[in-house]
Amino acid sequence: MTTNPELILEVAEIHTFIGQFHILEGVSVSVPQGSITVLLGRNGAGKTTTLKSIMGLTPPRSGTITFGGRRIEGKRPFDVAKMGIGYVPEHRAIFKELSVKENLQIAERARGDLNQRADFIFELFPDLKRLYGLGGGKLSGGQQQMLAIARALVPDNRLLLIDEPSEGLAPVIIESLIQAIRRLAQNTTVLLVEQNFRMASQLADRYIIIDDGKSVKTGEMSTLIKDEATIQKYLGAA
Repeated sequence: MTTNPELILEVAEIHTFIGQFHILEGVSVSVPQGSITVLLGRNGAGKTTTLKSIMGLTPPRSGTITFGGRRIEGKRPFDVAKMGIGYVPEHRAIFKELSVKENLQIAERARGDLNQRADFIFELFPDLKRLYGLGGGKLSGGQQQMLAIARALVPDNRLLLIDEPSEGLAPVIIESLIQAIRRLAQNTTVLLVEQNFRMASQLADRYIIIDDGKSVKTGEMSTLIKDEATIQKYLGAA
């Protein structure tokens, strides 16, 4: 990575409420162009809410979010997506009653997006080509996660937000997912939420730790891997 990489996303001191609850109390996130950056922290720390705040699903009450040099806080989720941010929510959220093909088709931002991206998607996830006509509800958990990520790849997004991709998956599937995310990151910047520290450490260039609604530490993943005290303090895993 360069010494001063260009930032594709900069989140500065956002405060987000859900109802009366103050979930994010000053979260800042910087994502360099071309990187894989991971949000780390214990359950309930605010990682998912950070992604939802970026997408406009839970708009922050204060702070700024800048994507590609443009302020996006306060914009509707649809408008954020049109600017080139893809979102892969936790629990996959595919349409189980629709086929793989139909799940991908409805993700088109413009007619023909799927045709243009199909070769790339099927290179990453060969199973989806084989199961193209099968209903989403008949896919395995790993295949559903592949479909959720593939759906975000149909438009030519500049940034992907991926929430807990390894959740509930067998180790062999996680390994396949690691390889796929590495390959897609050659073309798209990735901001990842991941509870599995082993997966995160294998994938990410940079990390941000969120604790109790605040971003408390950031840096190079290669440095964090050697910092057992920080891992134990904030993640509870060595």
